[in-house]
Formats: sequence, C-alpha cells, structure tokens
Amino acid sequence: MAAPTILVYGDSLSSAYGVPRSAGWVALLDERLKQRKLDYTVVNASISGETSAGGAARIAKTLAANKPAIVIVELGANDGLRGLPVEQMKKNLTAIIQASKGTGARVVLVGMQLPPNYGVPYVNTFRHAFGDIARDERVVFVPFLLEGLDKREQFQADGLHPVAAAQPILLENVWKRLALMVRVPVK
Repeated sequence: MAAPTILVYGDSLSSAYGVPRSAGWVALLDERLKQRKLDYTVVNASISGETSAGGAARIAKTLAANKPAIVIVELGANDGLRGLPVEQMKKNLTAIIQASKGTGARVVLVGMQLPPNYGVPYVNTFRHAFGDIARDERVVFVPFLLEGLDKREQFQADGLHPVAAAQPILLENVWKRLALMVRVPVK
C-alpha cells in the first residue's frame, strides 16, 4: 500500500524561492517525517507568484493527480501584495479547501500577514481573513507562516522571502499544527 500523500499547495514561500530546493521548509518537512518514521510522501505543488485565483483554477487537477490525505494550503500572500480584493481571496481559498475536503483530505490553512504600508484597514482585513476561513471551514490553522522571523538577515535581499537558515522556523510554524494530524506508525 502506498504511503499517504501530504500535498503542499502554495506560492514562492513554499516553493523554496531563492534557496536550494533541499533547504526549503517543504523538503525539511519530508526529512522530518522520514526521521520520525512517519510514512508519508510529500508533494510540493507550490508555484512562485501563485495567487489564490490561480490555485483555485488548478486545484481539481492537482488533487486528482496526487490523491492527498492532507493538503497544506499556503496561498494568499501574492493576492495581498497585489492589493487584490480580500473577499475574492476568501472565496478562492474556500473553494480550494472545499475541493480538498471533498476528496476526503484533511486541510491545514496557513495564514499570512502584510507589511503596514498597505494601510491599516486592508492589512487587518487581510490578516483576519485566514482565521475566518479556518473557523468557517473547520480546518487546522497556522496563523502566520513567517512567525518568529523578525531580523533583516532572516530574509533575502527582497525583504519578502526567507533565507535558507530561516526555513527551519517556517517548518516549526507548520509542524506545531501538522504534528497532530500525522499518524504514528503501528509498532
């Protein structure tokens, strides 16, 4: 019997943008599962630059191809950086989550925050959108992927993407919630 699949469905923050793929948090997740003898296959279907609309457009095909047991949804940052309507992002993320749940997969929604220069009303609405979706859809919620990254040297020159040395922090932020979902092998 094939190992169940954990599908990571995100943007550049999950696709290891600007760092070796093996140093990205998704590759580190795969390593951790193997080290702990948790029998999962990790598939990284993240695309740099992806918006929630792009993710919603390709979710059915991705689910059909991978048949995941768990889907980690890490999208929305590019919507926010482009100033796209938060309500549309919520609809897209909800569609992705519902499609995933419709296949029997369990879902982890990863939240994002924006820099303050987008204006307090937009920044707050954006930040709260993720928690609202997680509550409404009753899925596991990671409030902020970049929690704990507060030093300039933890980011690449663009100030947006974490360096390789910061990727373990991203993994820990996700692992806090995911650890409860992965089953321990029967001895």
